[in-house]
Amino acid sequence: MANTKSAAKRARQAPVRTARNKSVKTALKNRLKEFHAALESRNQEEITAKSIAVVSEFDKAAKRGVIHSNKADRNKRSVTRAIAALKVA
Repeated sequence: MANTKSAAKRARQAPVRTARNKSVKTALKNRLKEFHAALESRNQEEITAKSIAVVSEFDKAAKRGVIHSNKADRNKRSVTRAIAALKVA
């Protein structure tokens, strides 16, 4: 039980924010899986579309504070490197 009004408010806000953050993280994982599936298919248009979508999702999540900006940058870099490796091979 919360002892102060501010603690009670935090207790009310936490489940809502947790659910919102969880849905954003799940969407990120799904976009990443779709991108990797597109890489397996080697369809250039699909790879381009999925890479744009996944980079956008990571930027939005970082902007909202759901994930750290360094994590977003790291994942975006891995997407870019995967595309570059595919073009070289």
